[in-house]
Amino acid sequence: MSPELISILVLVVVFVIATTRSVNMGALAFAAAFAVGELVADLDADGIFAGFPGDLFVVLVGVTYLFAIARANGTTDWLVHASIRLVRGRVALIPWVMFAITGALTAIGAVSPAAVAIVAPIALSFAARYGISPLLMGAMVVHGAQGGGFSPISIYGTIVNGIVEREHLPGNEVFLFLASLIVNLVIAGVMFVLFGGLKLWAQGAVPLDEAAGAGDAPDKRDAPDDGTGAAPAPSSGSGPATAVATRTEAPDTTRLTPARIATLTALVALVVAVLAFDLDAGLTSITLAVILSAAWPEDSRKAVGQIAWSTVLLICGVLTYVGVLEEIGTIKWAGEGVGGIGVPLLAAVLLCYIGAIVSAFASSVGIMGALIPLAVPFLAQGEIGAVGMVAALAVSATVVDVSPFSTNGALVLAAAPDVDRERFFRQLMIYGGIVVAVVPAVVWLVLVVPGFG
Repeated sequence: MSPELISILVLVVVFVIATTRSVNMGALAFAAAFAVGELVADLDADGIFAGFPGDLFVVLVGVTYLFAIARANGTTDWLVHASIRLVRGRVALIPWVMFAITGALTAIGAVSPAAVAIVAPIALSFAARYGISPLLMGAMVVHGAQGGGFSPISIYGTIVNGIVEREHLPGNEVFLFLASLIVNLVIAGVMFVLFGGLKLWAQGAVPLDEAAGAGDAPDKRDAPDDGTGAAPAPSSGSGPATAVATRTEAPDTTRLTPARIATLTALVALVVAVLAFDLDAGLTSITLAVILSAAWPEDSRKAVGQIAWSTVLLICGVLTYVGVLEEIGTIKWAGEGVGGIGVPLLAAVLLCYIGAIVSAFASSVGIMGALIPLAVPFLAQGEIGAVGMVAALAVSATVVDVSPFSTNGALVLAAAPDVDRERFFRQLMIYGGIVVAVVPAVVWLVLVVPGFG
């Protein structure tokens, strides 16, 4: 049995054990990387650790640390209420606002994970506050980021268009951008309908005085606002004394305290640092979090404990094993085997599926850089349009980033407050699996079969 096939079978075993025995998949993947690396690939520890995603580790820790501080001092609640006022109380519009914001960020040049790291914690805090499905909100953020991800001036767009030019293939920058935007917009629309969006729309607008509430729990939102920012108790005769007690228990989230102003400044600084100066989102987040912690230690005392450590273990373990697969040559082996098929349309759909499956666990950009050149031999035969094929590969390799094993999916999983993380992880994994199973076939049918380009 070849090393490539052994490594795939071990990955299947990891999935089976993790899903049937409730063992952290990351821990299993670290053990698998050690076993396969040492016994099959003859790798030493350095070779195994070469696949450890150090940059993603820092991003996950840094972003969840910063936003844990923002939650502790009430900044995320303030942002949620400000968002409600922006859309005049229509909660159903907020998922689309988040879609548009992340799409705009990636379209103007933000790396997709950086845009998701900025927007996801705010979006998911809003979802927790108003009872919106975290799966819906997370999907809207990720699909928004991918919808804008292939504009001619975006990171993904310039990389793919550069590969196309290097391989001397015909290209169409606008077609690539619109293909990704439309596919992600359609998926977002389907998610909105299936996961409660229509119900939110039917509820109409939330009264703006409700949005100014004092961080009250969802089951208390029916209480009227007395204009002080605290939700008074029902009128049973206790009057102002009860209102004062309520204010003590639930601080006013509409007021900008010095800590909240500093946290908002830190969030703006994160956006500017990532977009304007191309600084690392993880290192920048940790630095800003440390500054806030030093200034207001009482707000951030518990923040380190709220870092999504189980998610960090899960993602880093799985991606370390994927690094071993790349070192062995499993991914290249699978791609070359498909590329050698004599039926171009069949090879095209299989390449789309390989791109989707592998990208759900690894770098989308890296997969596109590997698969587009593999498609060159049968594109040169002229039976398949190069423009449509490149667009199909690009969409297949990026739309699956909702997977909890991808950077974007991991950020969504880590950013969701007040959720059962194991259940949310399973939801993201199932949703990612459905996207992997369906979208490559659809984009192949729509973009490749007609022969665009």
